[in-house]
Amino acid sequence: MLSLNISFLLQITSIVFFIGLIGIVLNRKNILIIIMSIELLLLSINLNFVAFSIYLDDIVGQIFVIFILTIAATESAIGLAILTVFYRLKNSIQMDPIKKNIITKL
Repeated sequence: MLSLNISFLLQITSIVFFIGLIGIVLNRKNILIIIMSIELLLLSINLNFVAFSIYLDDIVGQIFVIFILTIAATESAIGLAILTVFYRLKNSIQMDPIKKNIITKL
């Protein structure tokens, strides 16, 4: 049986987390990339929960992963539905018109 060191898994999850964080920080124009970056953040957190659940021999972390995955799936579905409606109205999915609409209404 192949066993992985917990520090290796923590390094992998931190790399995935920072890739998602960089995707959010550096790209503020495309909504799809922002949604995918949020999914990467949630994926790295789930991988952390599973790694510590296996390391500590406790099932609670895996139960949290199931809850987080269901919430992430609904977040993606609602986000893509809003994005589809916005594209039909404005014929663009860039963030600039959204920011301008929010700023003018405030």
